[in-house]
Amino acid sequence: MWALILPGAISTFNLIIMRTAFEAIPVGLEESAKMDGANDFTILFRIILPLSLPVIAVILLYYGVSHWNAWFNAMIFLKDRDLYPLQLILREILIVGNTTEMTGGGDVGEMALISETIKYATIIVATVPILCVYPFLQKYFVKGALIGAVKG
Repeated sequence: MWALILPGAISTFNLIIMRTAFEAIPVGLEESAKMDGANDFTILFRIILPLSLPVIAVILLYYGVSHWNAWFNAMIFLKDRDLYPLQLILREILIVGNTTEMTGGGDVGEMALISETIKYATIIVATVPILCVYPFLQKYFVKGALIGAVKG
């Protein structure tokens, strides 16, 4: 299971975006907070994180979409079918056409219709959660992506 978690824990691309966004925060804000008597945790939680909220929201969306769609590493590393993530099971339903357990008995025509309906339902199951999260993060998306961009 750790073979799925550790390699995807930190993305170099996302790390560069976060570093650039943190470097864009003026040093004078931190210095003035220290002069006012703020410690490092106060500076982090009251100055740095609120100013970095857009880029943090973008990185969370990137990681969320990346891990939600991840099926390849699970296919390679997991042998126990009980540990398969949802996307790998959905892939089996769509690509392999493994809907025999779900269709039950019946005519060949009915089973084909039910099989197609199950495939369409799996597409909805795979896309709706990301579509539900995106509108809440969308207002931060453009601003956060531009904050971490290279300035020239």
